[in-house]
Amino acid sequence: MTLPDLAMPAPTPPPLTDDELHALVDGRLSPAERQSLETRLAQDASAAATLAAWRQQREALRGLHGEVLEEPVPASLLAAAQRTAASRQQINQWWRWGGMAAGVMLAFGMGWLSHGQWLGLQNEAAQSLAKSQAGRDFVRQAMVAHAVYSPEVRHPVEVTAAEQDHLVQWLSRRLGKPLKVPNLSAQGFELVGGRLLPGNGGARAQFMFQNSSGERVTLYLGALDGAATQPRSGETAFRFVADGPVPGFYWVDRGFGYALAGKLPREGLMALAQAVYQQL
Repeated sequence: MTLPDLAMPAPTPPPLTDDELHALVDGRLSPAERQSLETRLAQDASAAATLAAWRQQREALRGLHGEVLEEPVPASLLAAAQRTAASRQQINQWWRWGGMAAGVMLAFGMGWLSHGQWLGLQNEAAQSLAKSQAGRDFVRQAMVAHAVYSPEVRHPVEVTAAEQDHLVQWLSRRLGKPLKVPNLSAQGFELVGGRLLPGNGGARAQFMFQNSSGERVTLYLGALDGAATQPRSGETAFRFVADGPVPGFYWVDRGFGYALAGKLPREGLMALAQAVYQQL
C-alpha cells in the first residue's frame, strides 16, 4: 500500500523589517531586491499599511518646502549640522533618519529660517535665547520630530507608557536631569510613550500624548547652551510658534528648553503648555 503524495505548504516568508520598509520608501534597492520585497509585502498586510503611512508622511514633509528640496545646502547649514552632533555616535543617529527625515529637516530649516516670524517675548532671558541659533534650532527640531514621529502607526515611540518608570529613568539618565512625565488626563490626553533623540549639544527627550480622537501632541525637551539658569520665578514666557509643520508653544526654564507641539488650536495648546509647566 502506498501513501498518497501530500503537497507541502509553501513556507511563510518572514515579516518585513523596518530597515527593509525604509529601503522601499527611499528607493535604495536594485530591481531584483525590490521585486523580492514587494512579493513578501503582498503577504504582509500590516507592513503594507505601515509602508503606505510612511510614504504619505514623506510626501507631506517634502511638500512643506518643496521648492527648496533640490537647492544645494548652504555652507552655514552644513557647519550647523556638524555642530549638531557632539560625537560621531550622535552624527550617525542624526543622519539615520535618512532621506525621508534628515534631508527634509535641512531643507525645511532653510525655508523656515528664511521667513520665520518671531513674536514678542515677556522675558528678557527667553528673548535672548529665542534670537540665538540654539533657540531656533531647538524649536525647529521639536517641530520636525513631531512631524516625523506622530503619524507613526507601529513605532510612534521607543518605550511605551506601560513602561513609564523605565522610560523616565532612562531619559533622565541620558539627559542628565531628573525628568517627570506630566499628567494630562484632565485635559483629555494620555501618555503614549517616549523616545530619545539627538540635539545640538546633547540628547533630547520626546514624550508623546494622545486623546480619545487619536490626536497627538509631543513634548520635546533638553538642555540648551546659553539658556537662563535663574530659579523658576513665574515670569517664564510662553512663545507661540506657527511657522513649522505644526504649531506649538516653547519656553525656557532653569537651563532647559521645552516645546509642546500638536495640531490643536492655539488656546488648546496653551492650556496644555500651562499644565505641563505647572507640573514640571
